[in-house]
Amino acid sequence: MKIAVLPGDGIGPEIVTQACRVLDVLKTDGLPVETEMGVLGGAAYDRHGDPYPEATRQLVHAADAVLLGAVGGPQYDKLERPLRPERGLLAIRKDLGLFANLRPALLYPELASASTLKPEVVAGLDIMIVRELTGDIYFGQPRGISINELGEREAYNTMRYSESEVRRIAHVAFDIAMKRSRRLCSVDKANVLETTEFWKEIMIDVGREYPEVELSHMYVDNAAMQLVRNPKQFDVMVTGNIFGDILSDEASMLTGSIGMLPSASLDENNKGLYEPSHGSAPDIAGRDLANPLATILSLAMMLRYTFNRDDAALRVEGAVKKVLAAGLRTADIYQPGCEKVGCAAMGDAVVAAL
Repeated sequence: MKIAVLPGDGIGPEIVTQACRVLDVLKTDGLPVETEMGVLGGAAYDRHGDPYPEATRQLVHAADAVLLGAVGGPQYDKLERPLRPERGLLAIRKDLGLFANLRPALLYPELASASTLKPEVVAGLDIMIVRELTGDIYFGQPRGISINELGEREAYNTMRYSESEVRRIAHVAFDIAMKRSRRLCSVDKANVLETTEFWKEIMIDVGREYPEVELSHMYVDNAAMQLVRNPKQFDVMVTGNIFGDILSDEASMLTGSIGMLPSASLDENNKGLYEPSHGSAPDIAGRDLANPLATILSLAMMLRYTFNRDDAALRVEGAVKKVLAAGLRTADIYQPGCEKVGCAAMGDAVVAAL
């Protein structure tokens, strides 16, 4: 199992260190793992003047999977857009063909009171959001800022999808729904956007291949409202890049903290990039305050989706559950009566639980 490890920026190196410690335990117990470190984002710009340098490109192409921390920081905000850390993240997704982003929103029972919603609204929450990751308005051309015929500056981005792009993400979502409760909600804005009217039409067509799955449709504004009003009505949701970006972050906060949620971005062969759903949190970087559990759970997703080692994935997830049940909490999920610990101590506890 060849894993490229990209710690990234901000709290990235701290949280990735703890995930690698978990990986070391599994390796000691016989998991055939080989890791190699690389740079992405701001760290890559600092070293190579490029947020996605050629050395990193070669590294990730040679690997079976990629473990990423987080990228970005205020010190890079004044760089030209192509040199900013986030461009490195978009570039690696596009370069590796990582079109399917899986964002689970799972609420652990011990954290029900940490959610900003009432416990009875979110208790038992278990949603999987499937987001198309390499198309839509983030990548559509033309894009830019120019002077229009009236001599006024204007900015424009293009929302576009090809039929093959929509079909392949539809199949991923339906396949996941088949392994869960066989309910899939496709989110669009078909009443005003031709792009998503097209999306809905293809979802319906692909759905004919999965008669066991109950397919429903919801406009994105209503979906955003329903995630707060009655989130447990959803099981698997599938949507485009920009809607998925927003809805998955909203869903993550239903669980109490974005610091708890992993993600996977997969290609057509289940090679994937695995990263926590949160950002680089530069305000707490280097202070041993970060929550490493989302990164550790991202490692569990890697074991499950890329390496088909559900046994090892369950072992890692079980260790996280045990630590939470023991009352250990980083600052982002702290509740009175629990024991507040730092990033390293949380890593210690997961390793001990393993």
